[in-house]
Amino acid sequence: MFFDTNVLVYADDQSAGAKRESAIHLVAEHLRQGTAVVSMQVLQEYFAAATRKLGVPAEIAQQKVEILSHATVVRLNEFDLIAAIELHRLSQIAFWDALIVHAARSAGCSLLYSEDELGGGRIGSLRVVNPFKKKH
Repeated sequence: MFFDTNVLVYADDQSAGAKRESAIHLVAEHLRQGTAVVSMQVLQEYFAAATRKLGVPAEIAQQKVEILSHATVVRLNEFDLIAAIELHRLSQIAFWDALIVHAARSAGCSLLYSEDELGGGRIGSLRVVNPFKKKH
């Protein structure tokens, strides 16, 4: 299960209420099961958002990045960059989201947890699920 940055950030957002609790549980469960997948981009974005937007001290944010690094971490190369650009062009999703989608797909993930409505919930074989959305 691939995690978008926004899910990781909610786990540290003291004002997020139920979203925070859901994010903490979801991330912890997948780390424990060994099914969590992130990318270098997600880890970098998490650190920047946690320290800038949430005011998490850099030392604490670094420790959380170290914990999150126990997940499978996708590292993209120049060929992946070209593939993400192509995905961006063809699907009209934001470039940074295309990098995340490409990373998830290249890791063999079938599910991406994200608050963003990417591709209307599905991009090819990748299902995008908002873990904070109430199920009807």
